[in-house]
This record gives sequence, structure tokens and C-alpha cells, in this order.
Amino acid sequence: MMTLCAVSGAVEVKMDKLMIPVGRLVGSIGMLVVLLAVAARALGHFWIGGLQTGTILLGGIGAIGIGSFLLLFALTLKEPRR
Repeated sequence: MMTLCAVSGAVEVKMDKLMIPVGRLVGSIGMLVVLLAVAARALGHFWIGGLQTGTILLGGIGAIGIGSFLLLFALTLKEPRR
């Protein structure tokens, strides 16, 4: 739900509504980075853009973790149905 702030005129967005798409986006980017690192390593490339493929893999795994925590946090903020 979006509301208009009377003081600043800015539009406020509920945090749980924002965390769901951000969590999905970050997790999806993490999956793509992991797939890139695995494919590069399988093809015999040990370096991508000056970084080792293991480092890129760890970055992708971290992004998946952050996306998962954002989705979990948004899930716990929802009110239970009655």
C-alpha cells in the first residue's frame, strides 16, 4: 500500500511490499552469477575479469543468501490470517 507523506510529499511504500521483489531480484542475480562461475570453471577458465571463479561463486552464493533472508523477513512481517 502506498501512502503520501504529508510533511515531505514523498510516497511511502510498505517495507514488506518492497522486500519481496528486491529479494527475488537479488536471489535471481545470485543464481545467474553462480551459473556463470560454474560454467566458466567447467570450460577451464580460472579467471573472469581479474577475479578467480571461486570468488565469483562465493559472491553469487552470498547474493542468494541475502535474497533468501529478505524473502524470509518479508514472510515473517505478514499478519496471520484468521
